[in-house]
Amino acid sequence: MAAKRVFEAWKGSNKFLFGGRLIFGPDAKSLIVTLLLIIVPVIIFSVFVGRHLLHQFPLHYAGYAVLVLAVVFNIYVLILLSLTSSRDPGIIPRNLHPPEEEIHYESSVTVDIGGRQTPSLQFPRSKEVMVNGHPVKVKYCDTCMLYRPPRCSHCSICNNCVERFDHHCPWVGQCIGLRNYRYFFMFVSSATILCIYVFSFSAFYIKVLLDREGTVWNAIKESPASVVLMVYCFISLWFVGGLTGFHLYLIATNQTTYENFRYRSDDRINVYSRGCLNNFLEVFCTQVKPSRNNFRAFVQEEVPRPPPPVIAREPEQDLGGDARSKVQDDLDIGEDLLKLSKRRNIEEIYEDIQSRGSNGPPHNTSDVDSVLNSGRAPTTRSEARHSNHGRSGSWEIGQETLASSNVSERSAVVSKENGQEILASSNVSERSAEIGQEILASSNVSDRSAVVSKEVHQ
Repeated sequence: MAAKRVFEAWKGSNKFLFGGRLIFGPDAKSLIVTLLLIIVPVIIFSVFVGRHLLHQFPLHYAGYAVLVLAVVFNIYVLILLSLTSSRDPGIIPRNLHPPEEEIHYESSVTVDIGGRQTPSLQFPRSKEVMVNGHPVKVKYCDTCMLYRPPRCSHCSICNNCVERFDHHCPWVGQCIGLRNYRYFFMFVSSATILCIYVFSFSAFYIKVLLDREGTVWNAIKESPASVVLMVYCFISLWFVGGLTGFHLYLIATNQTTYENFRYRSDDRINVYSRGCLNNFLEVFCTQVKPSRNNFRAFVQEEVPRPPPPVIAREPEQDLGGDARSKVQDDLDIGEDLLKLSKRRNIEEIYEDIQSRGSNGPPHNTSDVDSVLNSGRAPTTRSEARHSNHGRSGSWEIGQETLASSNVSERSAVVSKENGQEILASSNVSERSAEIGQEILASSNVSDRSAVVSKEVHQ
């Protein structure tokens, strides 16, 4: 597959001729009307007016100069029209991607299933640049994916960003911008001069006929084409003449049509004006900048870009806090339940021993406290200490204590297994409710262990 040229893959609405050598706007067909409005009156003038003026001047060949000048000046106007409508007005090439230096990836906007967050492009819609020591705000163009330079605007008809955008002229079928504004003004002003020229010599021929025929009506009947040309040129002068005067004012103040209509009511400083004379020199005496586009060049293959960074996080749920801290709190609660169940069983055994009213000496409270602090059931070493007293009641109590401690150990194991099952089966959203239920279950186990201890004693 042959590589495409730039004009063949152009994303704007422009139309190209002669292999991309000429560029027009999408409404280029209006040029046909403009050409007819310029060429037809000059042809009528040459055939019905200029031809009869060849021998009306005392100077030799002066009449021929009138006819030749009309034709040459008409050609000059057509050249200016072609330079205005068929060249790049100052189109800024659009970017394939947004400007990377302005992009900020925010990962806290969109969260998809699984807790993975997708980045969203965040960059300012406008920014300020300095022009002649004054801050000027430039906007971001979503279509061209670039920040427009000062005095640049996006033409909705051509679908391009144009430097020093003045307006889109339907009569020339093209945007008027930085690279063709000079030719546009020269075209309008030259068309005004041409209208004045045709109107003047048409009126002069009517004067010649009036002197010969004697009445205005006879003169009009002798050359009706002259009257039609006078009316046509008079009407045209209101348009092209008024447009010429308006653009003279814009050039003197260094404004564009877009700026004048949009900011007319705003009391703002024109930061682009450099004085009347320098403003005229800027338009007519500066070199036209080369085009930023090579429409006949081959399209370069796009270099693949790495995907934007994706930041993965744990799924956040409305738990009133961090999910990880919730899980750690639940683990701590489970361990506290195991210690609480063991501690409660040992305390009940200690109270039961004291309620028996043993004749032996009082128990060593340090051993009990050590058991309470360590969270373990009393061992046979403590039972041996009770048996050394030689009292049968103490021996019986020791056996009952051993039995009760075994029961409490089994209850502690049950509580530990229940606690582990709680941690294994519960999720973050239901963990608080299940912990309360398991607390009640652990309390019931402890109560059952106390009942078993009493039954053994009986």
